Amino acid sequence: MMTTNKNTAAASGKSQLLFADAAVEALEAQKTLPAKFLRILKRLNLPEKIEGKAVTIKMHLGDDLGFTTIHPLFVRLLVQAVKDAGAKQVKIIDDKVFANDPDMGLARGYTKEVVGCPVISCFGQGGKYHYKVDIGFKGLDYADMAGEALDTDFFIDLSHVKGHGACGFGGALKNIAMGLVTRETRQKIHRLEGGLTLDMEKCKYCLKCFKACPNDAITKNDDAKEIGFFFHHCTFCQHCVMICPEKAITVENRKYDDFSMGMAQVTAAFLKTFTPDNLLFINFLTDITMYCDCWGFSSPSLVPDIGILAGTDIAAIDIASLDMVKTEDLLPNGLPKNRDTLGEGSHLFEKIHGKNPYTMIEYLKDYYACNPEYEITEVK
Repeated sequence: MMTTNKNTAAASGKSQLLFADAAVEALEAQKTLPAKFLRILKRLNLPEKIEGKAVTIKMHLGDDLGFTTIHPLFVRLLVQAVKDAGAKQVKIIDDKVFANDPDMGLARGYTKEVVGCPVISCFGQGGKYHYKVDIGFKGLDYADMAGEALDTDFFIDLSHVKGHGACGFGGALKNIAMGLVTRETRQKIHRLEGGLTLDMEKCKYCLKCFKACPNDAITKNDDAKEIGFFFHHCTFCQHCVMICPEKAITVENRKYDDFSMGMAQVTAAFLKTFTPDNLLFINFLTDITMYCDCWGFSSPSLVPDIGILAGTDIAAIDIASLDMVKTEDLLPNGLPKNRDTLGEGSHLFEKIHGKNPYTMIEYLKDYYACNPEYEITEVK
């Protein structure tokens, strides 16, 4: 695995990232990824950063029958390291309040007993704990952001890298922009890209879109054999667009640049509420599938497990993550059998979803002080 950035120069002024390779050199426990992760956490000097502080860890708990989220063992190791570093409080948050999911990741092992700290909704009990933050970009006038994330001393963005139909890919930026805002704010962000249209002549009324919708935003009429959209619930996640076998549902007036700018501005607004020394980003490049964990099921990995990245610059860690996911490493079963060809694009995720995954990060530089130029140090 390469240990320097795509420009190869080991020059000063670049964001520093720590990397643990998923490959093992020998069949020994201390050579495996969890042990390397512990050594990364030690190299991060957590006591200097978080002693006496309240720490919040934002992650995606997955849904339904999905099983390719970050393994609970790694989460437990992180929580324990934070505790050992002297944090006065630690909690894990996610936005599962949207799915009315009372178990908050129980099926995937994310319980207080397993991970070592409370696992709660970003928006508190009842989903009303959020703050209005001004954005002022087209239809995105403001964002309602999670109170559990804003009212903390130190924020850890713990992300599982994967493909994403709406965003191009999911990483540290998406974990904030989509993961720390209310449903109403998600609607505003997605609406920047365009609306949905249905071609009834193509629709075969298979109801795959109806079953795939995570927000109960698709209605069905069995007598007329018609579906419809209840846009009050729709977040424009485009699950229906991607799952329709007849391509009867499309996005109209597609404006991916506007969507990407909205994502970047929401992320920037959140990050600006913290000083840089109170932020940490950890990206897991394992079980990298073509779709977001919110789909509620898992498919085979697109590429072999790569490892773990950690650092203090969100742009650098997302760029580095993308650079490590290569088209030539695509696994035979990584795509469904009906998706055996790739489209155009320079990145594997773009070939799959038709969207440049770097775009959001490029826009982030316009709104937040970050440095996408990176240098990687491998922790063996």
